[in-house]
Amino acid sequence: MQCYWGWKVVASVKSNAVILSNTKQTVGIGAGQMNRVGSAKIAIERAIEINDDVVMVSDGFFPMDDTVELAAQHGIKAIIQPGGSIKDQDSIDMANKHGIAMVTTGVRHFKH
Repeated sequence: MQCYWGWKVVASVKSNAVILSNTKQTVGIGAGQMNRVGSAKIAIERAIEINDDVVMVSDGFFPMDDTVELAAQHGIKAIIQPGGSIKDQDSIDMANKHGIAMVTTGVRHFKH
């Protein structure tokens, strides 16, 4: 349910969006940065809570594994993102290394 809610919200946020959500609300939003890891840092810094119910949702793929590593450092257990990077396997490997569930949708909300 967190993934569904987050996927609906991230579609309405400015590009390079990364949000954190649980089953009831969005708890952190980062957007408008030059890269995903910058948006993820903002979402994490502004999050009202991060616990086992929080998922990270991105409007575009992860071109590198740094955003997944950042998520792991903050205890995030699930990520939803479109996939489609030539380096998807790096992000998948990082997620697996840290026990993070990763869902790729095949659909991006990235706006440019």
